[in-house]
Amino acid sequence: MPAAAVKPKPLPTQSTAQRPVLLDLPYAPVEKRPLPAGRPREWYITHNRRLKAMRLAIALLDSGVYLPNQARDETIRDTAELIGVHPPSDTTCHMVRALMRYSR
Repeated sequence: MPAAAVKPKPLPTQSTAQRPVLLDLPYAPVEKRPLPAGRPREWYITHNRRLKAMRLAIALLDSGVYLPNQARDETIRDTAELIGVHPPSDTTCHMVRALMRYSR
């Protein structure tokens, strides 16, 4: 049998594991790089809000919250506290649910 025909068994994911896969704690953010200069202030605010919403959506998905209607503001804020980011605003919570909705 050729070596290419033998595939290693993949590691279990959240959907195939017998028990929930826990978040890898402590959360270590990616090394930050400076943002490009010369943009309007509103661009930086929106950019950082999108990054935060993305981090929160990933953490929620890792913890087993797959649907936007499961991600209430309290759940999102609890997850933010768990991964060590400042509590998100209502706008950011809305953005998290939108990311979860459109990723399907």
